[in-house]
Amino acid sequence: MRDQDWLAARFDEHRSHLRAVAHRILGSAAEADDALQEAWLRASAAGTEGVDNIGGWLTTVVSRVCLNMLRSRGTRREEAIDPREPAADPVLTHDDAVDPEHEALMADSVGLALQVVLETLTPAERLAFVLHDMFAVPFDEVGPIVGRSTASARQLASRARRRVRGADASPGADRVRRRRVVDAFTAAARHGDFDALLTVLDPEVVLRVDTGAAPVRVSRGATAVAEQAARFRVGGPAAEVHPVLVDGASGLLVTKDGIPYSVMAFSVTDDRVTGIAILADPGRISHLRPPAAD
Repeated sequence: MRDQDWLAARFDEHRSHLRAVAHRILGSAAEADDALQEAWLRASAAGTEGVDNIGGWLTTVVSRVCLNMLRSRGTRREEAIDPREPAADPVLTHDDAVDPEHEALMADSVGLALQVVLETLTPAERLAFVLHDMFAVPFDEVGPIVGRSTASARQLASRARRRVRGADASPGADRVRRRRVVDAFTAAARHGDFDALLTVLDPEVVLRVDTGAAPVRVSRGATAVAEQAARFRVGGPAAEVHPVLVDGASGLLVTKDGIPYSVMAFSVTDDRVTGIAILADPGRISHLRPPAAD
């Protein structure tokens, strides 16, 4: 019979993988640590009799804890996510740049653009996408975790994948149209036009703000996001706003007296803004400059 010491050793053996899964699902290092602590309590209480693949079983336990945490977030209009370890700095390119490298950025990025798109997914979509596309967990194992059939889990991941890869990773007319949506948001925000903001924002829009000095703030819903946008007006009247691509997605670099103030990345679906990520951490953006046109 397996004892607690044996299980503790196996848990430590798989800890870095389990933490990576939790971190990618939740987007927060502190929450990932909380998820692992809760997963250990559940695993140790359940026991491992009849478990053949301990690594897969522990991944399932951690994933279910993370799913509950995501669902709990969804009941709040605004939440604070504890600070994470530093993520990759955003990659800025000129807004007119179009080549296959930029198309691949959105699908492969682990930075600002992907974070905001993940925040727009439902908990089940996010879990299915992360587990299958990032950690190669088969759909017949993903399904029971989210309470769906294998086919339904595959559909969840497919919808999430389309959202991730479709959030401004396409060249040509689509990119031009999405830039117009971002420009409309910017104009409405700079004028504090609440009604115009509601017109351009998706009802389920997600706003993620990372200042570096405080927990990451996540707000949900067009009313909450429009209120904040109208209040802060994209850096205020003294700010210069530079249209850029941020990790391949339509975005803005906001400067004051030539010094970076914030970087904003947008996801746009059906001519509405569905996600906004704002990075205003001086330690991560102070070196950024508007990219020169080719």
